[in-house]
Amino acid sequence: MYTLPNKPLRPVLAALLLSTLGPAAIAQNMDALEARLLEHPTLNAMRYDSDALRERAQAATGLPDPVISFGVNNFPVFDPSFDTFLPTNKAISVRQQFPNKAGREARSEEVQQRTVQNDAAIDMRFAELRAALQIALIEKRRIETQRMLAEEREAKYTELEDIVQTEIDAGRPVVFRLAEIDIERAEVAIVLAELQGQLSQVEAQLINLVGLVPETAAPVISALDWKGDAQAFHLVRVSEKAIDVADAGVDKAKADFRPNWGAQLTYQQRDEGNGAPGSTFAGDDWVSGAVTFTIPLWADSRQAPALRAAQADREAARARYLAATRTASVQYATYNAKRRAAEENIAVFQQKIDAIADQVAAQLTTYESGVGDYSPIIDGEIASIAFRAQIALEQSRRDIAIARMNALLVSQ
Repeated sequence: MYTLPNKPLRPVLAALLLSTLGPAAIAQNMDALEARLLEHPTLNAMRYDSDALRERAQAATGLPDPVISFGVNNFPVFDPSFDTFLPTNKAISVRQQFPNKAGREARSEEVQQRTVQNDAAIDMRFAELRAALQIALIEKRRIETQRMLAEEREAKYTELEDIVQTEIDAGRPVVFRLAEIDIERAEVAIVLAELQGQLSQVEAQLINLVGLVPETAAPVISALDWKGDAQAFHLVRVSEKAIDVADAGVDKAKADFRPNWGAQLTYQQRDEGNGAPGSTFAGDDWVSGAVTFTIPLWADSRQAPALRAAQADREAARARYLAATRTASVQYATYNAKRRAAEENIAVFQQKIDAIADQVAAQLTTYESGVGDYSPIIDGEIASIAFRAQIALEQSRRDIAIARMNALLVSQ
């Protein structure tokens, strides 16, 4: 579980500490970035939710506050005094309610299970954020690679243009090639503009995740080994905890059929009579007590429907658990298929690059022997650059699929 000790000032102190280190120091490795990621506002909010739930779980076992009352009994209205009428007395009363223990424990257990579920959700959210960070760095690497290749391709067009111009000057009918070069150069310019826009989006995502645009290299990631156990998925674990919450809800509804107890103690004091006719009585003190308990007389209209609702919630949680199992498995299979497809595409593009390299080598040998033109050699190099850009894209797709696959699984 990726949690830090709970301290009210933890996010502020961590932010101050990280800000003093400077971007260069923070961006040295993925561990430093993940330390910043641990302090993401969404994770801090979820941690505070867990803290609040733990406190509520403790509060649920407590008793309600006692009720203390002060009053007088049988006080004369038309002759107000405490020493003329025998039943007149002063009273102090203490009343305490005792909700049944099973109910209090069930309410506490329900909140505790919500805490466990929220902690599992924190782990899942951190895994998602970590995957988003990895994906952003992978995309940044892909954009930088493709931009470098586009600039290399632009330089090749300049070289090709000079060669074609030389061929034109030599009387060869290849003027149309200049127009083709201009069109392909325009395509490169469009690619560079699109890459710049993509880079801005990736940088914005990095700032959202870790508060800066790091110079950290994209991590080398490999797929975690999944052995077919559904419990290895974050989503399934969170759904399983929801069943535990629902079970506690059923226990709470059942406990509502049990009686709630109460006790009351009253101390009464009577003043001595004033001696007038009818007011000759001695003062006295006495204590009254009572015990109360509830009877589920209206259970058919209150407790029974509440129990059926709790049982329905439990069945719904179980159904969502099964759905989560299927969803997580399908997601893993989907990302795994994307990974394999990207790897196959990389192999295909590499074969094409190798074939082009063989062709360029053969053309170069022919050209050096004094036969043919040099422009086909440059065309081959430009085609090879284009395929290298495709490989960079497929590598990014492969690594993104792996990052998302790993985010589904609970890493130990």
